[in-house]
Amino acid sequence: METGEFIQEMERLAPPELADEFDEGRIGLIVEGRSRIENVCCALDATPAVVRESARSGADMLVVHHTPIWNPLTAIRGQTASILSEALGSGLNIYVMHTNFDRAPDGVNSTIAAILGLTGEIPMSLGIAGDCTLSLQEISRRLSCPLRAWGEISAPFRLAVVGGSGFSPDLIEEAAELSCQAFLSSELKHSVMRQSSLVLIEATHYALEAPAMKALAGRNGWRYIDDRPLLQIWK
Repeated sequence: METGEFIQEMERLAPPELADEFDEGRIGLIVEGRSRIENVCCALDATPAVVRESARSGADMLVVHHTPIWNPLTAIRGQTASILSEALGSGLNIYVMHTNFDRAPDGVNSTIAAILGLTGEIPMSLGIAGDCTLSLQEISRRLSCPLRAWGEISAPFRLAVVGGSGFSPDLIEEAAELSCQAFLSSELKHSVMRQSSLVLIEATHYALEAPAMKALAGRNGWRYIDDRPLLQIWK
């Protein structure tokens, strides 16, 4: 498959027009390599370890959720230099699907909803609301990560799920208007927690977004590279 054909297929799965405005220039083919795509790797992040392993395995394309180049570059050094030198030196393409994949069918949020067995689903501007019959302990087990819950909740309850860093007051208000009692996302700020009318359930960013990328790899016969951040908890 030629690179152009591959891009067309990715845009069919996660149309660029679904992305938020801030993703302009940060999705699609971010690093250009070989023109022929035979072997594909997939990961949540294009970390140096992921790019190195993709190149070592002979991949022509690495598909990730988060761009390795978020801000305009004025210097290339450190981790950015490591990523780009490895990718460019090996001819590895890097393709990014971010908020467009959050909203896509079989994307980030629909994958979380499926893992948690939500029913009566209603799409949000970014996320999904649905009925949840799971305990917090079972949600933690299914997501393979610890949870922090601000407030008390017991099943069944109506839950909003937003992959990534989704604890915004606007999204929480939208969830409340959809009769949700709880909101699941990651990277909660203290000020947002204090203002929330809903129980806020905080997971890790990786746990909420990696499952969709792993499922995407499985559906397409790609290799998924798990580069889960080390998390240690002390009480």
